[in-house]
Amino acid sequence: MFKLQVHLVFVTKYRKKVFTDVILKDMEIIFRDICKDFETELMEMNGETDHVHLLLNYPPKVSISKAR
Repeated sequence: MFKLQVHLVFVTKYRKKVFTDVILKDMEIIFRDICKDFETELMEMNGETDHVHLLLNYPPKVSISKAR
């Protein structure tokens, strides 16, 4: 099946440094669960104290604007 890829970046307001390693690990679990609901696959996730990067594979039938 043909899949599309998207790179999403979430940034905290005013780039406040709020994410710890524990929070990032918990967020990855949450994002993986959300991806299952939208028939997408979380390929990679990485983050720092003020932002998170996600690389997703998703089918063309899923509107990326709806997967939020």
